[in-house]
Amino acid sequence: QVQLVESGGGSVQAGGSLRLPCAASGYIGSNYWVAWFRQAPGKEREGVAAIAGDSRTNYADSVRGRFTISRDNIKNTVYLQMNSLKPEDTAMYYCAGIRTISTGPPGLDRASYRYWGQGTQVTVSS
Repeated sequence: QVQLVESGGGSVQAGGSLRLPCAASGYIGSNYWVAWFRQAPGKEREGVAAIAGDSRTNYADSVRGRFTISRDNIKNTVYLQMNSLKPEDTAMYYCAGIRTISTGPPGLDRASYRYWGQGTQVTVSS
């Protein structure tokens, strides 16, 4: 059982940056996908960015070029660097993980993931 803990959320003005760490309680090495999802009030939870064990990445169109996902397998931590933030990025951000043998792009759909963190709030003001 892997436990995931997000941190780094907060309030920032539009155009600003935040970095969200996702720390895992156990090893999340080469055979784990880790992804970031977000959910705004009244909206569905959506995949934002995902990273495979070999550092292949996948991004939602809405964040490509602004957000970067990376991982440190020694520290068992995945990071989401968010730049050029917009008010529409305001949401609760969740980290998710799954052990997989897939060699395809890491998924951005909720059903692909088994382990979930409790979330960290990001608020972007205009």
